[in-house]
Amino acid sequence: MTGRRVLVTGGTGLIGRAAVEAFLAAGWDTVGMSRGASARADARYVGVPVDLRDAPAVAAALRDLPAITHLAYTSVYEKPGLVAGWSDPEQMATNRAMLDNVLRPLAATGHLEQVTVMQGTKAYGAHLHPIPLPARERHPRDPHENFYWHQEDLLREVAGRAGFRWTILRPVQVVGPAYGVGYCTPPVIGALAAVCDETGQPFGFPGLPLSVPKQVADVRLVADALVWAATSEAAHGEHFNLTNGEVFSWLELWPVLAEELGVVAAEPVARRLADFLPAHAEAWAKVAAAHQLREPDLAAVLGQSHFYADYTFGSGLTEAPPPALVSTVKVKQAGFTGVRDTELTFRHAIRELQRRRILPRLS
Repeated sequence: MTGRRVLVTGGTGLIGRAAVEAFLAAGWDTVGMSRGASARADARYVGVPVDLRDAPAVAAALRDLPAITHLAYTSVYEKPGLVAGWSDPEQMATNRAMLDNVLRPLAATGHLEQVTVMQGTKAYGAHLHPIPLPARERHPRDPHENFYWHQEDLLREVAGRAGFRWTILRPVQVVGPAYGVGYCTPPVIGALAAVCDETGQPFGFPGLPLSVPKQVADVRLVADALVWAATSEAAHGEHFNLTNGEVFSWLELWPVLAEELGVVAAEPVARRLADFLPAHAEAWAKVAAAHQLREPDLAAVLGQSHFYADYTFGSGLTEAPPPALVSTVKVKQAGFTGVRDTELTFRHAIRELQRRRILPRLS
């Protein structure tokens, strides 16, 4: 794709890794930037290791790159414990600064044509209060402090001066074969299955034992949307919700996950995984040794995703929370019509983690 080069920040993360793969598959020259950038056997790919909080280091790294025409910004800074940080002013300021450190130097080159930034359902206040059903992109900005608004205001400001196009994607919970990150449930569920199998405990759903409607977005769908937004005129200056296109319930999905992981699904067992899993790190280490897994350190597998799992599973709740469902009519009308089967989304993520020897095959 002559003349077009995309920079994917967070290139080794949940969304960033899939975005790099999608842009390369579409023929783009691609730069992956993250604190631990990885090498790839592809002449069109360059990995750049840098911490986006370090403005001088980011500027120096960008100066050494060929002209960047597109930016897929998938990076995020989260504080330990995850959920409490969502309302933390310092976390908001850090996330704005990270985008600023990348965006302004790129805009100053005069080569930047388009930028896509990620948001999510926290844009609708889903973590704070009931949201409209379904939540639509045309609804007014929810009046709460959120780093999304700081980043969006910065994006509009810089784009207004530099003249590049921009798009904001709002995927719901993203599911993919990542580990050691903040928002990915498959490695948490796989680790729970392994620990239960090793210790003889039942593999029961650990959250609220009710059929609460949920939505997810396959990370491959999100990556395809990033490629689409990069060149679509219909995406310019717009926000788009993203989901697989269906709803599900954790309670109904649990037997599918058990089957894929090779364990027997049990009746729900109330557990806070943020406590339960770290307390069974030694059991995981035994599983890792027995199955020759790549990562014997359970903390390195989980990242902060066990905190997020407790949140999305409804651990500790005694009644169903208000539904937090979004509409995806707008993105389909704009031309992106991707959909995914949610059961297959989880099966793919688990199988890929097993293939990479992050999760064990228990059957």
